[in-house]
Amino acid sequence: MSICNSALESPSRTEKILIKVYADCRVVVSAPLNADDKTIIDAVKQRSRWIYKQLRGFREQSKFITPRQYKSGESHFYLGKQYQLKVIHDDTKPQGVKLLRGKLEVNALDANLESIQSHLKEWYRSRAKVIFEIRLQRILEQALWVGDKPEIRLVTMRIQWGNCSPSGVLTLNPHLVKAPTICIDYVILHELCHLVEYNHSERFYQLLNQVMPDWSKIKNQLDMMANKLIN
Repeated sequence: MSICNSALESPSRTEKILIKVYADCRVVVSAPLNADDKTIIDAVKQRSRWIYKQLRGFREQSKFITPRQYKSGESHFYLGKQYQLKVIHDDTKPQGVKLLRGKLEVNALDANLESIQSHLKEWYRSRAKVIFEIRLQRILEQALWVGDKPEIRLVTMRIQWGNCSPSGVLTLNPHLVKAPTICIDYVILHELCHLVEYNHSERFYQLLNQVMPDWSKIKNQLDMMANKLIN
């Protein structure tokens, strides 16, 4: 993730001005098409203290994040828990990753970083396919507004955990499988709410509040983990 970039989105179809601060320290503002520059700037000024607080928190987090070395002993996340990495080179066993006795064991013939990283990436992606399908199936039991079961696509994204197309295709970031299950549920529910209201309108948040009253707390938990999960 890049650090401390800021951006102002072009006006969208939202019904009110929305301000988001991402873990990579980007500040993104979405505004209605009819909002003028002064209205948008005033809205940002009114939220300046909150924006500063969010940025300060994310910057503090970034101080403690070091680049992955993909060596034995390093910790990696899966479903919200940290697992110690164990790298082995055994040509009598299949190459790949196993979650074994509380460790992520990677068997790679090549000792280089790229090879080990590639094995882990493939493993996370395969686990994401399974976990996301299981969570979606359970969430559909309460998302009664959803008709046909949405198709899930996996796309690695730098700044999004997921999105939902008007046709009902659910796109999820495979990095999300590193987060706690409740955070995965939040992202899926958030995107399913867009099948009712494509914008982040009052109606959208009414529905989200109804199906997950504590979504804001869960979202904050995911936001605070973002740098650790992606970097």
